Amino acid sequence: MKVLALFLLAVAVALAEEKVYTTKYDNIDLDTILASDRLLRNYVNCLLEKGNCTPDGKELKETLPDALSTECSKCSEKQRKGTEKVVRYLVNKKPETWEQLKKKYDPSGQYTTKYVDEAHKQGINV
Repeated sequence: MKVLALFLLAVAVALAEEKVYTTKYDNIDLDTILASDRLLRNYVNCLLEKGNCTPDGKELKETLPDALSTECSKCSEKQRKGTEKVVRYLVNKKPETWEQLKKKYDPSGQYTTKYVDEAHKQGINV
């Protein structure tokens, strides 16, 4: 019985740890990145596997597919707001870049379809 209790505790701890993405990059200044063509291009090239990744870019590239498939269920509120800011910027200011990212991360259009209503509520026309 003690072994079962320890096993369940270990599973619960492991599941609890998986519920959120790391927040260690949450204080990155998104406005500075979006205002700099060079910085933004570096992140986009990382995501598109066309260039090197910073540690935060690598983390983003690794978590992005999971975040898309789970409706960002492991995202902090700050990560959700940051995602909205970046998507809004890319859709409105860098549509070519947005299309490249969609082609890579949503080739079938399943996420675009899944999130279109939420995007429209936020004033984003994806």
